[in-house]
Amino acid sequence: MIVGVLRVELYIHGAGSLKEKRKEIRSIKDRLRKSFNVSVAEIENQDLWNRGSLGIAVAGGDVAFVQETVDRIREFLEKNWPHLILEIGSDIFRV
Repeated sequence: MIVGVLRVELYIHGAGSLKEKRKEIRSIKDRLRKSFNVSVAEIENQDLWNRGSLGIAVAGGDVAFVQETVDRIREFLEKNWPHLILEIGSDIFRV
């Protein structure tokens, strides 16, 4: 099995409360799940109003498929939320 993992660091401009931040994070997570059928979780900074960290996982049997999906997710994030992204990192693992 091949697993692709992305870690996305976000800065939520203007979030004045955890509720506002979580609304924005939830929207991003829902769109990723719907568009790519991937697992997404908020992994760090849950108690900070304007920072968020997402972990995204893609599993498959083919390295090319997983790498292509990881690349498409990165492009999707950069296209739709460039103003929120601080950093995106990714890795591919054979398990």
